[in-house]
Amino acid sequence: MLLKTFGWSFAVTALGLVAAAFYGGWTAFGIVAILAILEISLSFDNAVVNAGILKKMNAFWQKIFLTVGVLIAVFGMRLVFPVVIVAISAKMGPIEAVDLALNNKDRYQQLVTDAHPAIAAFGGMFLLMIFLDFIFEDRDIQWLRWIERPLAKLGKVDMLSVCIALIVLLITSFTFAAHAHQHGGAHVDKAQTVLIAGIAGLITYMVVGGLSGYFEDKLEAEEEREHEEEEEAARTGKQKPAIVLAGQAAFFMFLYLEVLDASFSFDGVIGAFAITNDIVLMALGLGIGAMYVRSLTVYLVRQGTLDDYVYLEHGAHYAIGALAVLLLVTIQHEINEVITGLVGVVLIAASFFSSVRRNRALAAAGEGSDEKAEVSSGV
Repeated sequence: MLLKTFGWSFAVTALGLVAAAFYGGWTAFGIVAILAILEISLSFDNAVVNAGILKKMNAFWQKIFLTVGVLIAVFGMRLVFPVVIVAISAKMGPIEAVDLALNNKDRYQQLVTDAHPAIAAFGGMFLLMIFLDFIFEDRDIQWLRWIERPLAKLGKVDMLSVCIALIVLLITSFTFAAHAHQHGGAHVDKAQTVLIAGIAGLITYMVVGGLSGYFEDKLEAEEEREHEEEEEAARTGKQKPAIVLAGQAAFFMFLYLEVLDASFSFDGVIGAFAITNDIVLMALGLGIGAMYVRSLTVYLVRQGTLDDYVYLEHGAHYAIGALAVLLLVTIQHEINEVITGLVGVVLIAASFFSSVRRNRALAAAGEGSDEKAEVSSGV
């Protein structure tokens, strides 16, 4: 099971490290290894959230996620995205941007760093909306009850997540963005840039998330209708029609996953410049990390880990909320990537141990006392 799920990740790791050694010797080998570890540590919460979505897809779309999705993640976000950012910010053609990335690494790093406020605003708002929609939803299983229970009641107010996100964006635009950090330690006013990028992130979330949710609801309604008609169809001998919406629902959920991965990759791409400004080494290291994140996502789905450890998804979403705030703060202040990674790891680890404690309480109480054990084992 382990080899089947992580086999491609192991192979890509070996090829990537060998390519790095040929490209720049043992120094490049070490840099790629560090970047891969950095990407995995920063994106573990990404894998948990992805698993919650991916488990709703069939085996075909899980394979698409591991093939086409990997190409988008590795080559799109870890290689093409930084080049596109440079091309847009410097108002140059893509070929010129690639030439700059390969032959003038310092200037390339400067342009990407200067574009960080817009990147952080876009990704921060997208991730913040994911967290807010999760925390304001009324759930049967709650981890931090003293927080989640009152927030679930507030969540009944229409468009509350959007209102809070816009307020956060306005505050960010007039505080952190007014003294945005730039290459060389300078600070400039990026309020307008941050405001526009943040609104773009919000719109992207509402469009992609809304479409995926819409088709998912339609699919569930169709499945319920067909289940009710199953016996009648068997009696009449008529063949039940295939669920047409399955492909649409899966496609938009896949699209949502890719946008989600893109938002998570922002901090990894920017943080990688603290280690190297070589785009080749960056693509190799972050690409290896991205492979493990995807394999881990599928592993969590196939093992049913989220069903066994029910608070993991909560911990991952709290980590998303923390990452969203950190991204917005980095518009003005530099934050070490170790801190960013540790925040996510600590929150997920806490949710895991809470899940273990809950499972032990349920086992000790017996099947007839599930509800009582649930209350006593919550945080």
